[in-house]
Amino acid sequence: LQQLTGTFIKLFKIGIYTIVYEKWALFHLEPNTLNFIILFVLWDLCYYWEHRMAHEISLFWGGHVVHHQSEDFNLSVALRQTSTGFIWGLPFYLPLALMGFHPVHFVLAGGFNLLYQFWIHTEHIGKLPRWFEFVFNTPSHHRVHHGRDPKYIDKNYAGVLIIWDRLFGTFKEEEERPHYGITKPLRSWNPVYANFAHYIDLARAVPKARSLGDALRILFKRPGWMPDYLGGYLAPQPVDERSFRKYDVEAAREINLYVLVQFLAALAVNSLYFFKSETFPFPFKVGFALWIVWTTLMFGFLFEKKDRRLGALELLRLLAMPLGAWWAVQIGLEVPQVLRLSLAVFAGASALALLRIWKSLPSAEKVAPISSR
Repeated sequence: LQQLTGTFIKLFKIGIYTIVYEKWALFHLEPNTLNFIILFVLWDLCYYWEHRMAHEISLFWGGHVVHHQSEDFNLSVALRQTSTGFIWGLPFYLPLALMGFHPVHFVLAGGFNLLYQFWIHTEHIGKLPRWFEFVFNTPSHHRVHHGRDPKYIDKNYAGVLIIWDRLFGTFKEEEERPHYGITKPLRSWNPVYANFAHYIDLARAVPKARSLGDALRILFKRPGWMPDYLGGYLAPQPVDERSFRKYDVEAAREINLYVLVQFLAALAVNSLYFFKSETFPFPFKVGFALWIVWTTLMFGFLFEKKDRRLGALELLRLLAMPLGAWWAVQIGLEVPQVLRLSLAVFAGASALALLRIWKSLPSAEKVAPISSR
């Protein structure tokens, strides 16, 4: 979903940065190697503060929590990003525009920072040489950051340089293996709910505040803060090994295979969307995007619940594939006949497979969505 929203707002951040750079920059620094290195270090410092505030301000946490909801820690978690974080993150980087760092270098510095952070999402790399652990963010440091244990929460915010955490008092050495996830597990595979769960909680809590001050404190103090008359601060609790269970609803083998095939097909269709979306008329682009969201929702629904209405909803999603190709042709987009035929055949075969396996699906546990910290 983060990549999907990016097709609509990907120029937002760089666009605002460029405007500030062109209109209000104190200098226009030469785009050379030395200035790029300085920018890279300063970009990482800005990231530290953006990341820290995303943990320490409840409203901002809503734009970052999705990255921490996973109860596993592997490279795929690095790709689990929020769809709303761009709203709160931009102001932290505007000082770089005022200082006169060129927008192209700004984009490159951010790209290298993001690329570095990918490899540290793993349990398969232990401690690295002491000098490296002292200066740079490492898998060990980042495992701490993703821990839900009280002593690990709100530690090790660094992107590339762990020296920021050492300097500002947020560093924590890895001791025992962390328990991953958030202190109030999401317990849902609904990707839309995952992105908005914390905002939903805030929307429910703020109207209960008895004063404007308390309402603002609910939004801008740490996640979990509540006035005393609403229960007070919900402090993180130690993980009880006896009762702790990862969220893992077991689905029938047939539905696992069905979802796998649909996921691979959706991956191919999504790739087409991401490469071609700039050429789509806006209504078609929105419709295509909604189909992608619909698809990701169905995967979670099929895994979690047995409900005849879900079967009908999935059949409609399959029907939307050839209908979408027909719509594309009607508005003048080039869709090869072999692709249109392939979509129709795939949708038909998938519908037959779904109808065949639907009656054999076991009931999944009933899951009540729980909000997040």
